[in-house]
Amino acid sequence: MEESRDVSRRDVVMMAGAATAAAAINKFAAAPGVQTVHAANDVVNYAVIGTGGRGSYLIRHFNSLDGGRCIAVCDIDDEALKNGVQTSKDKPQGYKDYREVLARQDIDAVVVSVPLYMHFPVTRDALEAGKHVFCEKSLVFTPEEVHALRAMVQARPKQVLQTGLQRRYSRFYRTAKQMVDKGMIGEITHIRAQWHRKNLGKTWRPPSWRVYRKYSGGLTAELASHQIDIASWMFGAEPEFVVGVGGIDTYKDGRDTYDNIQLIYSYPRGRKLMYSSISTNNHLSLFHGERNEFGEIIMGTGGTIHITVGSDNEPALGMWFYEPQPEEPKAAEAAKEKPAIAGATLASTGKGRRGWPILFDEDMVTGKESFLAKEMKFARMWLYQKGVMVPEEINPVDTQLLDFFDCVRTGKHPVADLEIGLADSTSVILSNLAMDEGRRVYTKEIETLGRGATTPESKPEPGTGVRRT
Repeated sequence: MEESRDVSRRDVVMMAGAATAAAAINKFAAAPGVQTVHAANDVVNYAVIGTGGRGSYLIRHFNSLDGGRCIAVCDIDDEALKNGVQTSKDKPQGYKDYREVLARQDIDAVVVSVPLYMHFPVTRDALEAGKHVFCEKSLVFTPEEVHALRAMVQARPKQVLQTGLQRRYSRFYRTAKQMVDKGMIGEITHIRAQWHRKNLGKTWRPPSWRVYRKYSGGLTAELASHQIDIASWMFGAEPEFVVGVGGIDTYKDGRDTYDNIQLIYSYPRGRKLMYSSISTNNHLSLFHGERNEFGEIIMGTGGTIHITVGSDNEPALGMWFYEPQPEEPKAAEAAKEKPAIAGATLASTGKGRRGWPILFDEDMVTGKESFLAKEMKFARMWLYQKGVMVPEEINPVDTQLLDFFDCVRTGKHPVADLEIGLADSTSVILSNLAMDEGRRVYTKEIETLGRGATTPESKPEPGTGVRRT
């Protein structure tokens, strides 16, 4: 989703200075204990660090949810900070230094929605302050941070760390995963995913931090990360290697992150994710073109699922298609005796198939319903298939935030946890490396990257002359 506001390059430099200062001071005289919920009725007192476009978006969603109270917000930019205070129904206190927020003993948890390169410093300091943390994706920015954050969280098992990958909380995606696990579409062999835009708005143009490699993982981190995570979830495994190409072909404006990327991920048993993100056309070849930009196609030997997540204004959509099986040997032999037409058999007509909506458990006909209940389910199924109505779910952004509150109160393990977040960040890091160096990059390389090992010499990026460091 396009954020309404962004920080400038000047703000990013200021933020970097704050991070350096944070590392230089005595952060906490004594290691604090794990934060426990202070508020009455188990209401979680939380702070939002970073109130630009994404942070303010989350605050608007928090406003409609029970179980939490925003008592502090923080941003280095005056306008963003003012907007954060005014957006929250709780009218929190505003801060420009996140260290002051973390020093408050009445804050149980923090939401980290700062630019990507600041995710780890803020998350690290929040964990050291005894806070529970919800951090937007990508969870970390560099290989060094992958290893450091894993060690930190493993040493603090009672603290919650949740990653902002909201598709993991969608009923549509969870139902699709159940269909996959039950073998309803056979063995999953390929996934296609895209996030196409007609143009890149102001939050993707200089002086936005998103277009500079020093601060951003580019399209791979900001967009592809959601869908790489979906592929790994559906396959039940992490990719073995990635290859790809990227270019700065449309926006000759001083950026050094790519404005289009094409990636192929290879998973165990030869399974593949084919990913594309471009900035010249937003067509989505799903759902008769009724939606645009982003979606996934999950292809199995017995069927195919088309799926896309919803937004504040549009419902999630999910359809599945049956895959005809090969003819039985006897039928195939009989077909050979039939005359061919234009060099093709009669079976290869290219005729498409009707898609059927993904159904939630309450819509499935079990045979135990009353006559009226069964007829109502058939009626809904017909309306879904005709596109007159669609199954509805709570916005997964809300679901993931409610789950975070619940995890903080109860100590429950989050769905999108540390390892899911780190696996996703690893794929982002290695995908950019594969495009930069024009080679096959193996996931196992993360075990040596960031630990002082020698890595292949980087090559100049196409058209920029800039080398990765």
